[in-house]
Order: sequence, then C-alpha cells, then structure tokens
Amino acid sequence: MTAAARSRVYPVLIVVLLLVIAAMAYKFIVAGSTRKAEDGRVAVLLEPAERALMLREMRAFVSGLQLMSGALARDDMKGVARAARAMGTASARDVPLAMLCKLPLEFKTLAFGVHGGFDTIAIDAGRIGTPKHTLGQLSDVLQKCAACHDRYQVKVAQPSSERSRPAS
Repeated sequence: MTAAARSRVYPVLIVVLLLVIAAMAYKFIVAGSTRKAEDGRVAVLLEPAERALMLREMRAFVSGLQLMSGALARDDMKGVARAARAMGTASARDVPLAMLCKLPLEFKTLAFGVHGGFDTIAIDAGRIGTPKHTLGQLSDVLQKCAACHDRYQVKVAQPSSERSRPAS
C-alpha cells in the first residue's frame, strides 16, 4: 500500500471506529434494552435474575417507606435517617454493570435521583430534624418513583432461541 493510500485509509478507519464507539455508547448509556410495551409504557428487558434483583429492590423501598412513615408518625428522626440511609446510593452498588447498561438513561436518572433523595433525607433528618421538611423531601422522592412506574415496566428478555424461532 502506498503512502498516499495509507493516508486516506487511516482517517476513514478512525471515523468508522468513532462511529462504532458512538453507537455502542448510545445503546448502553442512552437507549438501553427496551421495547414498546402493550400498555404504551417502555418495557425494560432484563434477564430473569436482573428482573428479580430490581423487584427485590422495589419491595425494599416499600418496606423502607413504611419504616420511614412510622418513624415520622412518632417524630423519631433517627429512625427516619436510618431507614432512608438503607435506601440511599450505597444500596445501588449491588447493581451489576451489565444490568445498568440495559436501563435507558431516563430510568437511570430517576433511579439515581431516588437513591440520592434518600441520602439527602437521611442527612437532613439528622441535621435539621423537622418532620415537615422530611415529608416534603419524601414527596419529591415518591414523585420520581411514580414517574418511573408510569413510564416503565420490567419484562424478562426473550431468550435468543425464542426470538429467532419462526411464529407457528
């Protein structure tokens, strides 16, 4: 290959590689693994174990919210902080990277907003200690939960053998 040909091939190769990287970044950071659901929401497609992990986390949120509301009813701000801390960003560290790549960007934004909101509640419950302030923060977190449930559902991805099989 001549020097002139090489000088034309390398820039083209670089552009192609950058396009591939951009497409992968879009797929794994922005789009995730989704399809349109029957009810108009976006179905997030996960493996059975990933779906089970997500649903287990959501059930933990419901239990934590019950603990927080009970503590708020008793003006037990230490109990509020303890329950909120358990649902904060530290609990999101257990999510495998492969699963995170399947979640669309807006879903991830809402989810991290929920975890971060619980961290803020935990800090403010100890520092400010005002139940009314905490209720306002809790309302903001629950708004994110409601928005996520309104827009998304979690489905098990079909195994590749079922996707490639012709319909009978």
